[in-house]
Amino acid sequence: MTLLNELLSQAWFISLMAIMLIGAVLAAVHYAEVIAHKTGEPYGTLVLAISVTIIEVALIVSMMLTGHEGSEFIARDAIFATVMIVINGVIGLCIFVGGLKHYEMTFRNEGTNSALAVLTALATFILVLPVFTVSTAGPDFTQSQLAFVGIAAFALYASFIFFQTVTHRDYYLPLAKEQLNDSSIHADKPSNLKTAVSGVLLLISLIAVVGLAKALSPAIETGVNAVGAPKTIVGIAIALLVLLPEGYAAVRAARANRLQSSLNLALGSGLASIGLSIPVVAVIAIYFKLPLSLGISNLNMVLMYLSLCIGALTLAIGRTTLLQGLVHLILFFAYLFLSLVP
Repeated sequence: MTLLNELLSQAWFISLMAIMLIGAVLAAVHYAEVIAHKTGEPYGTLVLAISVTIIEVALIVSMMLTGHEGSEFIARDAIFATVMIVINGVIGLCIFVGGLKHYEMTFRNEGTNSALAVLTALATFILVLPVFTVSTAGPDFTQSQLAFVGIAAFALYASFIFFQTVTHRDYYLPLAKEQLNDSSIHADKPSNLKTAVSGVLLLISLIAVVGLAKALSPAIETGVNAVGAPKTIVGIAIALLVLLPEGYAAVRAARANRLQSSLNLALGSGLASIGLSIPVVAVIAIYFKLPLSLGISNLNMVLMYLSLCIGALTLAIGRTTLLQGLVHLILFFAYLFLSLVP
């Protein structure tokens, strides 16, 4: 009877945390949309992507510093999961959901192709090169290699942000007909005070999302251990929880036939996740002399490059249909299944 009561109390705790998490996600999306309407594209989507990533970096670093078993794989699992979730899960769901309602959606392929090119380079530098370097045994970098990759990742991300917000901002703006159909663009912009308050509340909401995700992670880890699943599932679950605000905002934009905003959010999240987290993780690992393993397995390498290749084909012509979304979603489910049964 005592065991039953303990299980029931744990179930109630998990349910309460899940409800609070959903509330925090909805709040974060709302405040991000207020800021986005004030600043305009692509700055609005950039705010949410960078905010979530900064807090995600703090979560990864805190878990690394604890030194628990498997902590050297935390960064690798989180980054790889983020890439796969963004390319297949978020983009696939946006195209699929939008395709159900609008049949065909358009976007500016100049910007999305550039973003995907940078994401491919970053993912290769961080997750693939460690497998082929020969200075160390195993899929690891030396300290000098790690320092170089950290600098290169930050340089690539900073260059992309400059390209996106300064020199070629128009590549990431909605198409003219999309703007005509979007009533939110023509609504009155929020005041400076409302925008500032929304910024503070957005930060609080994002902290709540990550805090609740961290609170749920022990229960997730217990469940993973109970069924004998690989430990990488924990990283996938945490990445899914942390990406909820961006994913939900992207799907909402796709339903409103604003696929450009959806792609800005999705690809921006993947780029920020690597371009901001790896430099910080590299500094922490070098300074505290922590073990860090970034190389992925051959199976995951195949899945990642298949996803990036299909993504390039999807984003090539600036027009999507439901079928393309379905292909990405099947790839996403294949990734989840093969993570359970490698």
